[in-house]
Amino acid sequence: MLEHTSPGFELKTYLALQRQIVNTALDEHLKSLPLELTMREPVVYALSTGGKRLRPILCLAACTAVGVEPEIALPAACALEMIHTYSLIHDDLPALDDDDLRRGKPTCHVQFDEATAILTGDALLNMAFEVLSEAGCKSGPDNASRWLRVVAIISNASGCLGMIEGQARDLSFEGVKLNQEALENMHRLKTGALIRAAVHVGAVLGGASDDQIDRLKRYADNIGLAFQVIDDILNIQGDPSVLGKAVGTDASRQKNTYPALLGLEPSRAYADQLIGDALRALDIFDNKADPLRAIAQYIVDRKR
Repeated sequence: MLEHTSPGFELKTYLALQRQIVNTALDEHLKSLPLELTMREPVVYALSTGGKRLRPILCLAACTAVGVEPEIALPAACALEMIHTYSLIHDDLPALDDDDLRRGKPTCHVQFDEATAILTGDALLNMAFEVLSEAGCKSGPDNASRWLRVVAIISNASGCLGMIEGQARDLSFEGVKLNQEALENMHRLKTGALIRAAVHVGAVLGGASDDQIDRLKRYADNIGLAFQVIDDILNIQGDPSVLGKAVGTDASRQKNTYPALLGLEPSRAYADQLIGDALRALDIFDNKADPLRAIAQYIVDRKR
């Protein structure tokens, strides 16, 4: 157990409970889709194939950290998972990374076809903003401005100022050797932007102060980059049966990675450094931030 967390906090139990809460909420959204809807089957397939649910859990944990019950942030958590899932579907397409496995199951374009996969990603992206706008409409005039801010944060993080730009750089830089600064800028967009948004919107919906939000964004920036460093390491050393996807693909595509630039052991040391910086950013919070502290350590210890 992390020395930074209170005695008795059990991350495994916490993550399992939060995943169940998120999955139940996602199931409710899926049940609202008419059975005769052509896109229902691929959307359900994509969203129900498991996954860590890290981004929605971070959103809920950030809300808890500022002292508010996390249920208020559940619509945002679901929207974040929908956007993340859409991004994976498109990332796996033949025109991008051309992967056959995702979360241990055939990727969407393999299970169905390429056109269906593209439309499924489009559907999930739009569904996310349906969920967010509906939550804002139901929140009442006092909280509507917070939900509008949440929409702005998430759309910024998932669009051409965030994740999309990062994905575009990742593709355009294949075979081009980057320095560490350029590599980090790319990954802060591709992977880090949505992780940062998850923590940010959880804090906003919890009514966090400006200082709390600044600290939480600093935490998120560090764990987002550490997450990518570990992803790069797992692509070399990971077990495909545990990861649920192929390994060795980064090298075959001549992608820029931390192990390629720094080496394996220096990359792991860098991830540890980032997690240390993330934990220090949480110094102003009490034990309500223990889930965030434990998740930071989980990111560098994970096998998938």
